Amino acid sequence: MVPKDHAHGGAGGGQPHRRVAQGDGQRVGELLSHPPGLPGGPSDSLTARTAQRLTGEGRRRSLARYACAVESVRDPELRAILVPRENAGREAVRLFLAGHGVTDVENRTHTLLTCIDGLVFDRLVSGGEVPREALEGLVAAALR
Repeated sequence: MVPKDHAHGGAGGGQPHRRVAQGDGQRVGELLSHPPGLPGGPSDSLTARTAQRLTGEGRRRSLARYACAVESVRDPELRAILVPRENAGREAVRLFLAGHGVTDVENRTHTLLTCIDGLVFDRLVSGGEVPREALEGLVAAALR
């Protein structure tokens, strides 16, 4: 089954799929750049954001994104669209990690975003919420 790109009247590969694929990394980055001095922090923000990805419109978008990811195994054009792109969110994750003294920022950024994505996928399939402790563990591991 090829994901339908309703905006362009054809199979997947149009801008809507690009926005779905890129949007989640940007939002995670924005959450990690939580302003200092405010209540909460990255774990609070990530917990809220993962909950949004599991309900309502966020759930629909997450399911569409994962369907596109699976389909991209057979569709090189779609695979090229789903490759992580540079965006403000990814840069915010880099800055967050670099600001905490992480030296391998590129690999840690990729790993952190991928692990958060995996937790969301697991909860979409299995039900429930992403445990706050799991997110705290990922952020702590990324900072080591």
